[in-house]
Amino acid sequence: MEDVRALLGGLDFEDTSQIKVPERLIDQVIGQDHAVEAIKKAAVQKRHVMLIGSPGTGKSMLAKAMAELLPKEELEDILVYPNSQDPNQPKIKVVPAGKGKEIVEAYKQEAMKKAQARNFMIFSLVMLVILYTIITNPANFIWGLIAAILLLMVARYFVPREERNVPKLLVDNSERKTAPFEDATGAHAGALFGDVRHDPFQSGGLETPAHERVEAGAIHRAHKGVLYIDEINTLTIESQQKLLTALQDKKFPITGQSERSSGAMVRTEPVPCDFILVAAGNLDALMGMHPALRSRIEGYGYEIYMNDTMPDTPENRQKLVRFVAQEVVKDGKIPHFDKYAVAEIIREAMRRAGRRNHLTLRLRELGGLIRTAGDIAKSEGSNLVRLEHVLKAKKIAKTIEEQLADKYIERRKDYRLFLTEGYEIGRVNGLAVIGETAGIVLPIIAEVTPAMSKSEGKVIATGRLQEIAREAVMNVSAIIKRIIGKDTSNYDIHIQFVGTYEGVEGDSASISIATAVISAIEGIPVDQSVAMTGSLSVRGDVLPVGGVTQKIEAAIQAGLRKVIIPKGNIDDVLLDAEHEGRIEIIPVSRIEEVLEHALADSEKKLKLIAKFREQAYALAS
Repeated sequence: MEDVRALLGGLDFEDTSQIKVPERLIDQVIGQDHAVEAIKKAAVQKRHVMLIGSPGTGKSMLAKAMAELLPKEELEDILVYPNSQDPNQPKIKVVPAGKGKEIVEAYKQEAMKKAQARNFMIFSLVMLVILYTIITNPANFIWGLIAAILLLMVARYFVPREERNVPKLLVDNSERKTAPFEDATGAHAGALFGDVRHDPFQSGGLETPAHERVEAGAIHRAHKGVLYIDEINTLTIESQQKLLTALQDKKFPITGQSERSSGAMVRTEPVPCDFILVAAGNLDALMGMHPALRSRIEGYGYEIYMNDTMPDTPENRQKLVRFVAQEVVKDGKIPHFDKYAVAEIIREAMRRAGRRNHLTLRLRELGGLIRTAGDIAKSEGSNLVRLEHVLKAKKIAKTIEEQLADKYIERRKDYRLFLTEGYEIGRVNGLAVIGETAGIVLPIIAEVTPAMSKSEGKVIATGRLQEIAREAVMNVSAIIKRIIGKDTSNYDIHIQFVGTYEGVEGDSASISIATAVISAIEGIPVDQSVAMTGSLSVRGDVLPVGGVTQKIEAAIQAGLRKVIIPKGNIDDVLLDAEHEGRIEIIPVSRIEEVLEHALADSEKKLKLIAKFREQAYALAS
C-alpha cells in the first residue's frame, strides 16, 4: 500500500474521479513549464511561436491553450460583397463578431421583399396578357399563352435577381467563446490561403456571382486567433513565402488556386488575417523552413524546445495522476481509474522515459494506453479501470515497432538466426532497438581470414550499417589491435549483422562486435545463452546506451538466460512484473568483464583477460 502511495506522489485517493481537473487547457499542460510561460507571454504580447520537439509532447495542446488566452472581445466577422464595377474583384468588409449574421439576414429580408414585389408584378402582367387575349379575341388564346410564357422567360433571364447582391459571410465568429484556433497541418494551398470555386455556368444568367464562390482559407478563419501548423517544413517554399507575406501585411487577398478554373479570374480585396502563428515540428523542421519565415518568428516571437522527459519527483508523479484523470474526462467514454491502475501508468511513464529518475512526456502514447485500458474495462462491464486492465492493454496497445519486434524474434527463432544455448566461436547475441520502443536480438558473426591485400588487412562489415555504426566497427578494430597486441595487418576481419534488413545505426553493438572479433581471433567460444549491449571507448571502457529496458525484454522473449549491460545503465532498468526475475542482469564497466562472462572457460580465456587487465592498469597509471 505504501509503495503504491509513493508511486502516486503521496496522493491518497480511491479513483481518478476524486482528482480535480483544471478547466483551462494551459493549466492541463504537464512538464513543459518553460513553454507554458512563453505561451502566456506570447498571448499577451501577440508574438509568434515555434515549438520544436518529439511527437506527442503537447505542441498542439499549447497552441489551443494560447487561443483560450487571447481576448474574445476583439473577434470580428468578415463579409464579402459583390462589386458592380468589377465583378471579379469582390469587396471585403469587417464588422464586430455577431454583426455579420445580422447584416446578411437584413440583406436577405430586403432581397425577399423585392423578389416578392417583382414576382407579383410579373404574375400580374402574365395574367393581364392572358385576360386581354381572352376578352379581345378568344381565338388567339394560344398566342396569348405563348406571349405570357415568353414574358416569364424574359423575366427569368433578364430581370436582375436581388439575391445576387446579398453579401456572403466569409468568416463567422458569432458563436465562438474563445479566439479562433485553426489547425492547418498538411493543408494544401487552397485550404490555407483561401480559394474561389470554379463555376461551370459562366454566362446566360446562370452563373454564380463571384463573391458567392469565394472561400476563406485557414489564415483568414484564424483572424484574431491562432494558426497552428505542425511539420511546417512540409509546406512548399512558395506557400511559406505567402505565409510570410500574410504575417507581415496582416491581410491577404483570396484568388482561385487553379489556373484552369474560372476562379482564377477572381481576386478579392485584401482579406484581414491578423493571426498568431504557432509553427511546430521535429528538429528536421528547421532545415526545411524558409529562412525569412524562421527569421520572422525568431525576431518577433519565441522559439521553444519541448521536453521529452521530466524529473521523477513526487510533484511530477502527482501531475501524471492528474493526466490520467484529464484523459478520462476528455475521452468521456471510459471509466475512471483506480489507484493501482494509475500506479501502473506511472510505472510505464518511468519505463518509457529511457532515463534514470525521469518520467516520459510523450503523453500521446501514454494516453493511447489509458484509452485502451478504459475500453477493455468497459467491454468487461467494470465500473473502474483496474490494474489487470492496464496489464492487458500493455499487451494489446503495442506500437508497430513492438509488434514488428515480436514477429522479428519469432521468425529468427523459427529459422535459428540466433542461438540460445551452447557455445560458438565468433558468434554473439547483440541487442538493438527498433524505433524507440521495441528491442530485438541482433546476432553478430565475426570471421578472420587471410588478408586479400598484401599491404594491410581490412575490416569488412555487412548489414546496411549507418555512419555511426560503421565508426563503432572501426573503433573496435583499433581496440583489438592495441590490447590483444597481434599484428592484424595479415587478417581481413569480416563482421556480419545477421538479418538486419532495416539497417543498423548507433554504437550500442560495440561490445558485441568486440566480443565476436576477439572470439574469432583467439578461437575461444562464446556462451550463446548470453546477450549484450553497450558502447565501447577506445580504451576499453563500457559506456551507457539507450533503450536498455527494451533490449533486456527482447532477450527475455528470445529465451536467453543472461544479459550484459553497461554499469551506468543499471538504474535505467525498469522491467514489467511479468519480466521481473526471468533473466540474470550483469552490469559491467570494462571489456575484460564482458569477456569474463561471455567467453567459455579455458586457459586461453584466463590469459586473455589477464592481458586486458595489464593494459587497463598501464593506461590508468
